Amino acid sequence: MFEEYDIIVVGAGHAGCEAAHAAAQMGSRVLLVTMNMNTIAQMSCNPAMGGVAKGQIVREIDALGGMSGIVSDKSMIQFRMLNRSKGPAMWSPRTQNDRMRFAEEWRLSLERTPNVDFWQEMVTGLKIKNGKVTGVVTGMGLEINAKAVILTNGTFLNGIIHIGEKQFGGGRTGERAAKGITEELIQLGFEAGRMKTGTPPRVDGRSLDYTKMEEQLGDEDPQKFSYMNTSPLSEQRSCYITYTNPDVHEILETGFDKSPMFNGRIQGIGPRYCPSIEDKINRFAERDRHQIFVEPEGWNTVEIYVNGFSTSLPEDVQQKAIVQIPGFEKAKMFRPGYAIEYDYFPPTQLNLTLETKHIENLYFAGQINGTTGYEEAACQGLIAGINAYRKINELEDFTLNRSEAYIGVLIDDLINKGTDEPYRMFTSRAEFRILLRQDNADLRLTEKSHAIGLASNERLDRMLDRKNDINRLLNDLTEKKAVPSDLNEHLSEINTATIRQQAPLINILKRPEVSIHQFKEMTPEFQTYFSEYTQDILDQAEIQTKYSTYIEKERQLAEKMSALEEKKIRNNFDYNAIQALSSEARQKLNTIKPSTIGQASRISGVTPADISILMVYLSK
Repeated sequence: MFEEYDIIVVGAGHAGCEAAHAAAQMGSRVLLVTMNMNTIAQMSCNPAMGGVAKGQIVREIDALGGMSGIVSDKSMIQFRMLNRSKGPAMWSPRTQNDRMRFAEEWRLSLERTPNVDFWQEMVTGLKIKNGKVTGVVTGMGLEINAKAVILTNGTFLNGIIHIGEKQFGGGRTGERAAKGITEELIQLGFEAGRMKTGTPPRVDGRSLDYTKMEEQLGDEDPQKFSYMNTSPLSEQRSCYITYTNPDVHEILETGFDKSPMFNGRIQGIGPRYCPSIEDKINRFAERDRHQIFVEPEGWNTVEIYVNGFSTSLPEDVQQKAIVQIPGFEKAKMFRPGYAIEYDYFPPTQLNLTLETKHIENLYFAGQINGTTGYEEAACQGLIAGINAYRKINELEDFTLNRSEAYIGVLIDDLINKGTDEPYRMFTSRAEFRILLRQDNADLRLTEKSHAIGLASNERLDRMLDRKNDINRLLNDLTEKKAVPSDLNEHLSEINTATIRQQAPLINILKRPEVSIHQFKEMTPEFQTYFSEYTQDILDQAEIQTKYSTYIEKERQLAEKMSALEEKKIRNNFDYNAIQALSSEARQKLNTIKPSTIGQASRISGVTPADISILMVYLSK
């Protein structure tokens, strides 16, 4: 029935879609296997993309030639740049999306991608020969051959849904769990664990009173994720903010004895930074209210996502509590919130390419690796798809280091530190975040991706044109001088020192009080000159000017760190032979088998002294 594929991708969530698209774009024949063709790229939780650090990841995916940014732009209903009051390293784009259009755009994109085939069925096992994966086995007993397999099973591996005292198998509400793969992988020597996540109730927006809530508008000048020619929004839908109160908390507490969170039925560890409402009430008992974000699910639907009210309490308790929230007095629930437990595999069992150490040509991406979030899953799928293609074509690995991308930080953290709770990306996890801004992802990554055949010629040309415009503006700011008579009145108005003689514009722009957009208002000549550049180019030139010292210091530090990344360690190195290493270091190094000294230095339990000993030993 099937001829052999180059790559089989199991699961069509955010990781699976990016993996299938990337591998196919590079030239592999890909089969995307999903249990339900109607839920490809389903936004299982909130209908939004990006956010703090996550927005940087979406920009990086786009810069590399992935689809998450383009799909987000085509389906967004609101855009906000978060953290604009902070420095540019913290700025993070976020879109509210139309849930149905998002999934539709992803499916249509995959259907338009040559080399992608689809098959609707559950994968229950793997074909393994001589320590190498050779295909998959389906629930109907079909054997489909492939040179590589990428598992992106999300929350479906032995998934159990909890609502109060009720529990039933499922990977998502209304969809069955995936069976068989976990048990087989354990027999093959893999270590598995359990994690938990949850989702809030969905309600009928027609039953809400928005006058009792705080309206949250999108940005006046909305941007977008993709560096390609997707269109920014001309109109936006508002979100709203309201709060819980002591009455809500009191009602929720009546259900605690039936909560699977507190009575021991849930064994998996949940996300630290996205706790359920009952967990928030329990952990932060001193607070008498918690913020609730009221988010529309799309342009035309009345369904509302109650962000901040994730829960697994009995459905009657959920309903009684939710109507005590201001604006929700007459709320009609479409479906209750629930928790879900699922299997994952500690990611220390992977290489930096996301290929497993136990089985050759088998890759894991997404929540199977212990991460949480669409963005974290999507970037893993992209990297797994790229490397699966390169591996079967006998090409070098494609990896990103910590100074090149948030994607590199995420994968490095997973491989070297592992995780025993759902991993979420934050800007604080990146030591080089001034380099890894959301505004320069294309400048950092597009050329690398084009070199391996993923980013298109058009994408590269756009990046080079943008780079040339930025450099031209920076050169002009350096050479162009302002005279006191033109600027001093304006400088006084913004409470910054006047100038006594001609000064390069770039020196004035370095002042904290001065923005590049103020130059446009200072003289008719400046207004004409700066109007040649787009807002994006002006912002980029200003960031590079104001933060040039910090950027350079961080770049120098990154270069020093990269020297350790160049010191390779062979895969079969026996750390037990170095008795001077601590016993913990020997154990961790033998388990993770780092490929470089830099990677070894980031393993938990390996001390600077251990690294010094290892470097001395290797130098001999």
